[in-house]
Amino acid sequence: MLIRKGILQSLKSVTNIKLGRKAFIDANGMKILYNTSQECLAVRTLDPLVNTSSLIMRKCFPKNRLPLPTIKSSFHFQLPIIPVTGPVAQLYSLPPEVDDVVDESDDNDDIDLEVENELENEDDLDQSFKNDDIETDINKLRPQQVPGRTIEELKMYEHLFPELVDDFQDYELISKEPKPFVFEGKARGPIVVPTAGEEVPGNSGSVKKGVVMKERASPKGEEAKEDPKGHDRTLPQQLGGQSRVAPSAHSFNNDLVKALDRITLQNVPSQVASGLNAGMRKDFGLPLTVLSCTKACPHVAKCGSTLFEGRTVHLGKLCCTGVETEDDEDTESHSSTEQAPSVEASDGPTLHDPDLYIEIVKNTKSVPEYSEVAYPDYFGHIPPPFKEPILERPYGVQRTKIAQDIERLIHQNDIIDRVVYDLDNPTYTTPEEGDTLKFNSKFESGNLRKVIQIRKSEYDLILNSDINSNHYHQWFYFEVSGMRPGVAYRFNIINCEKSNSQFNYGMQPLMYSVQEALNARPWWIRMGTDICYYKNHFSRSSVAAGGQKGKSYYTITFTVNFPHKDDVCYFAYHYPYTYSTLQMHLQKLESAHNPQQIYFRKDVLCETLSGNICPLVTITAMPESNYYEHICQFRTRPYIFLSARVHPGETNASWVMKGTLEYLMSNSPTAQSLRESYIFKIVPMLNPDGVINGNHRCSLSGEDLNRQWQSPNPELHPTIYHAKGLLQYLAAVKRLPLVYCDYHGHSRKKNVFMYGCSIKETVWHTHDNSASCDIVEDMGYRTLPKILSHIAPAFCMSSCSFVVEKSKESTARVVVWREIGVQRSYTMESTLCGCDQGRYKGLQIGTRELEEMGAKFCVGLLRLKRLTSSLEYNLPSNLLDFENDLIESSCKVTSPTTYVLDEDEPRFLEEVDYSAESNDELDVELAENTGDYEPSAQEEALSDSEVSRTHLI
Repeated sequence: MLIRKGILQSLKSVTNIKLGRKAFIDANGMKILYNTSQECLAVRTLDPLVNTSSLIMRKCFPKNRLPLPTIKSSFHFQLPIIPVTGPVAQLYSLPPEVDDVVDESDDNDDIDLEVENELENEDDLDQSFKNDDIETDINKLRPQQVPGRTIEELKMYEHLFPELVDDFQDYELISKEPKPFVFEGKARGPIVVPTAGEEVPGNSGSVKKGVVMKERASPKGEEAKEDPKGHDRTLPQQLGGQSRVAPSAHSFNNDLVKALDRITLQNVPSQVASGLNAGMRKDFGLPLTVLSCTKACPHVAKCGSTLFEGRTVHLGKLCCTGVETEDDEDTESHSSTEQAPSVEASDGPTLHDPDLYIEIVKNTKSVPEYSEVAYPDYFGHIPPPFKEPILERPYGVQRTKIAQDIERLIHQNDIIDRVVYDLDNPTYTTPEEGDTLKFNSKFESGNLRKVIQIRKSEYDLILNSDINSNHYHQWFYFEVSGMRPGVAYRFNIINCEKSNSQFNYGMQPLMYSVQEALNARPWWIRMGTDICYYKNHFSRSSVAAGGQKGKSYYTITFTVNFPHKDDVCYFAYHYPYTYSTLQMHLQKLESAHNPQQIYFRKDVLCETLSGNICPLVTITAMPESNYYEHICQFRTRPYIFLSARVHPGETNASWVMKGTLEYLMSNSPTAQSLRESYIFKIVPMLNPDGVINGNHRCSLSGEDLNRQWQSPNPELHPTIYHAKGLLQYLAAVKRLPLVYCDYHGHSRKKNVFMYGCSIKETVWHTHDNSASCDIVEDMGYRTLPKILSHIAPAFCMSSCSFVVEKSKESTARVVVWREIGVQRSYTMESTLCGCDQGRYKGLQIGTRELEEMGAKFCVGLLRLKRLTSSLEYNLPSNLLDFENDLIESSCKVTSPTTYVLDEDEPRFLEEVDYSAESNDELDVELAENTGDYEPSAQEEALSDSEVSRTHLI
């Protein structure tokens, strides 16, 4: 053992230089070392040798460029002006082909592999390095309202604030008689706060999302009566009565599949009208009549740039087998599934309308001019009625995956290496072999650039860069078809850029099965096994990387067994939420609200670079009458300013915003009290172009819009320029918002948490205790997060940070705090993975929990009103049943805030302890991405969840 270890340590030292690596490869060292290490796998005590061998082989694996003509995006958008400085200017100034050069000038580049995890662990960082990014200049830290634009320039926003001048003389208000301006003390009944973990009695006004199938089709084809309990009882009936539901749907769809070829969505309404009652309830959005054939249909025009010319949009292909009839075993398994409690996020109408969605898509402008619609966006999504635990990572999975990658170099004859999907080749046709998967991403928010078949059931996938950029690869959304059940398909996304991911800690990709949707299960589910995230052998030049040291790419790998033959399935990084979905939801909210009770306006903030509108929403309560007292109370309500989705890949932010909007528009007494307390100005999607075109982080300008708040360019960053203008206008008219919050998603941490701004806590992290003690600061910035930590089960106060970093000085949170003067200026981050505390501990997060977080945020604002109002604000006790008043108006710092670094994200605090696989004490170098993760005792407790998830396979 010691002799082997000594030899391996010598090899490791020799291969630290380029000449040593070349000599190792020329001597057939890769094959010899690989075979030797595989012989050691059966003996657990030899794991240190296997890990060191893996490290040596990975270092010696020749670096390759990505198999692309260029790492720039496949799509190009001509900007109105070219920036003088910044990443876009640098991209345009690069010489031809420079972005494809692999830079091997640094012999020590590969040595960075050995300390990768060590740098990811904040505890190992040198203290002086930790503090480098903290702003230490007190003068810069102190908020100083900066006018920015003159009052004359800001008058352009007056028309977006009609609530400040409207006298409501032409409105039909609830009462024409003046009443005293006091809250009535009478009881209004129990208030149900949205909760994903508690059962709520169903009612006819609860939210009905996605698809609801009939329990039974009557012999005469008449539609069954709607259950008075609504959606809360319908899902259990579906799952418990599949033997009744599936046959009717099966026979209905098989007839249609035989009769219909590919159908354009332009003709959906007329074609499905006659059969609507026989197959679905239109209000709930599962158009079983809209099916397409995978067979060639020569009489149907191919998908192309028809969205604007012919006003035609196509659904993706669908299998010709129709809906599979589920056998008794499947029925039993689904009926035994544990039902997730419903959430009364609102009591408004169903927000999903397939026909309306198609009409909106026709007016959505994309750079590739998409003419297809993904089935999940058309069918809609409802949360699955079961819990999805954080995935327990199998022992040795990452080492096994890396070994399979090394086999590619050793056994090259076993590699198929066939391109099966390519955006860069317009003339490329999909292979028709029966055992080859077919891929597609030519729809809104889709992102998949190229697919290469490596082995019979293994595929390398390459994501597209953000438009006008040569990086930011993380978001994916694509379609797969032509699968066979019982086959383990391995997917490798090989050009990710982040140095670590929650995929290493139990997060799974999302999958949507069309067959399952047609069987009354229209939901995204967490899917995939043998998941890991690691550095691979692909890289880009330091010139193309803008001089960055980190030039290597990373692989997300996962294995899927599909439940149905020839299904059409979709995979996504997180729950998709498209721009067209937002527009559909806003239209449904607008058309269904009570104008006598709710003041709702949807304005156009501006147009984006590609000509899409950026919506601005105003929500508050209508004045009780048009008498002076009520109009005065209406106009003097404090503002709450909310925004979301500045980063397109953070789709969870849109689901949280959806929960906020639905709650604000609901008819519950708490929502009404909230509307009577505040005026909400909401920009629900700050980056429509990025969302539409499948970007991960940037807009069409190729820039991160959340780094443009200091000096936004009206031509390149119109949404940021005008959103900031709204805030500057409010400051100019002395109506500063009480709260500003920007909703984001987080890829490296669990739970939901907030970033805020504090001078005292920032200085505290510089370890200048004397300076920190001298600062007097209102601690009100901690009140709202503290409230949320008590009422929102997914929220974690200990993950919140109130430190101001130099690298964040141009983000919305810091600029609104420093320049506009809003003390409670936050970024609210929602995990992409799940929770490790509270009620959802050990569970992956879903749309139900995200929407609940949006609703809980509203409840927190109502409590904040009670704590901060300068007037006597006495609400009925039953409206605010927060046990024992856990929150105090003056919060004190009892523990140091979390320090954050690395863009909008804190450093990854969960170290992968690869040495835990070995009983031997390993060198620091062995704690690298060559071994595997052994769960700690705490994490093992998390994985032993009492709730088991029902799988489709």
